[in-house]
Formats: sequence, C-alpha cells, structure tokens
Amino acid sequence: MVGCHAGGEVGNVVVAGVPAQPGATVFEQMQAVRADDSIRRLLLREPRGSVAVHTSIVLPPLRADCAFGYVIMEPTEYPAMSGSNTICVATVLLETGMVEMREPETTFRLEAPGGVVEITAGCRAGKAEWIEVENVPCFAEHLDAPLEVSGVGTLTVDVAYGGMWYAIANARALGFELVPSEARDLSLVGERIRKAAREQLPCVHPENPDIAGVSIVEIAEPWRGIGKVTRNAVVVAPGRLDRSATGTGLSARIAALHARGLMGVGDAMTHASVIGSTFDGRIVRETTVGGRAAIVPAIRGTAWITGVTQVLLDPTDPFPEGYILSDTWPGDDVQG
Repeated sequence: MVGCHAGGEVGNVVVAGVPAQPGATVFEQMQAVRADDSIRRLLLREPRGSVAVHTSIVLPPLRADCAFGYVIMEPTEYPAMSGSNTICVATVLLETGMVEMREPETTFRLEAPGGVVEITAGCRAGKAEWIEVENVPCFAEHLDAPLEVSGVGTLTVDVAYGGMWYAIANARALGFELVPSEARDLSLVGERIRKAAREQLPCVHPENPDIAGVSIVEIAEPWRGIGKVTRNAVVVAPGRLDRSATGTGLSARIAALHARGLMGVGDAMTHASVIGSTFDGRIVRETTVGGRAAIVPAIRGTAWITGVTQVLLDPTDPFPEGYILSDTWPGDDVQG
C-alpha cells in the first residue's frame, strides 16, 4: 500500500495483494468488494486506519482503453467517484512506474466505478506535479430546494451529482466563516443536513439506479465568480471534514452554477478547503445524462506520496477487521 494525500486528504493506494474481483465493470467489482467488506474494515478501521483515511484498490484493466481500474473505499461507503482519491491513484501509478511517465505531460485513462475518467499529468523530474481529472458527467438535480434540518431549521440547498450526490448549503446562512476552529461544528451540522437530505430530497442517477441518495454535504461560501477562489467545507460521513477542496464537490458546485447559467464551457473556478488547500475546476464541455443537461468538468490538484507500507494480518490478531469507537468515529449509522 502506497501512502498518499491530495490537498491534505489521505488517499492511500493498494497496488498489490488484493485477489482478483469478479465483475464485467469496475462498478460490479466494487459491488463485490463491498459485499465482503473485509478489506475496507481491515484498512480503514483502527488499529490500521482511522475515520480520516480513504483507500483505493488498483485493479487490472477491464477495458482496452484504460490503464487500470480502481475501487474507492471511504469510511462508510464505496463512492462511484472521488476527485482527491483519483488524483492520489494517478500520482501513485506514475511515480511508482506502473504507468510510464512522459514529460512534460502524460495522458491515460482509468475506470472508476462511476465510469471512465481521463487523466492528464504534468510531469517533471520523476514527479507528477499536477493531475487533471476529466470527470464523469455531472448535473444538478434540485436547485434552491427547502430542507428542514433538525436543530437548524429550514435551509435552502442545491442537490447535484459530481460523481457523488451532494447537498450544497450556504455557509453564510449557517453562520460559518469556514475556518479550522469550526471543524467540529461544521461536521455536526453537515451530518444533520445529510440525514435530512436523504429523507426529503430523493435523487437517483438516471443511468445507474444503484447510485442514489445524498451521501455527502458541502457547506460553501457564496460563489465569488469565474476565476476566483471560493472557500468550502465538505463533510464526509460519519461526520468529519474533508481536508482537501474535494474534487467531486467542486464538480457538483460547477454543475449547479452551470444549471443557473452562471458558468459556461471554458469557465473556471477554484475551491479552497478549510485548511487552505485548493483544487481548480473548469467546464470542458456540455453533454446529457439520461436526457437531462449535464457538463463534463475537469479538476486539477496535486498529490504527494507519504510512504510505502506492507500491511500484515497475523492469524492470531484479535482485530482482523478492526474496530470503531464513538470518540473518533462519530454518528449512529456507520456500517457495522
């Protein structure tokens, strides 16, 4: 397992040691990994992991036009797509030599559970200095939707698909400045919004009904405009902040802005996380998904390798699938 982070968000990458998975697509392979779930528990739970860890599994390609497939494992779910994790996967593949690095740019494709993504990497002296991910098609589902949130009141949110289903709330309306000292309060409010949105604002991907329901929340300051930096905080279940600016969150935000007519093809913006790390996003082209208007965004960021680990499981270890405790793993609906 190669340790990696993108914008401060841990995105470790398993490059060997996982058995072949059944399935004709990476989405089907993800379903097989999820049905067993032992690998996620081993790597993401204590004592080997934590609630702040994500891990992707690199798999042999199923398509002739893709270098590899990969399954993304997050604390409580297996998302169809993740920007920060994809940036980590691409960086690891290049810097370990699993994909041949060409300077000044290397291009290749990967198959995520949500579909094929295009990778362009800026490379110099053996380092992937930046990764640009041309994401899966993204679109808005609800704009300015009223949402009743326990302990908060009535909010107005957008729901958009950026590779994951997001509820996007206004930080100013919630009284947040989006600074590090607010991390715990942001996480608590974000989880309340997520639960309310799952109940009140249904959403189903028109081409894959298994991708359904808001699973992540973005609390963002009002948009500052094309070419500007806008701060946001993304709350990952079961209730902690994404340290990165969040690639799928930026994609969902851009899709909502496009649906409002505020961004068009070629327009760009930047999201900053609470710790100040940034991802850049732009609209590559317009498209349709299941007959509805959509966009293809590109997200750019940088990842750094932090180490290489050989993960061991002693047959006498009493915690072969790890454990979770509520002092560090909040929430009452985590997967057992």
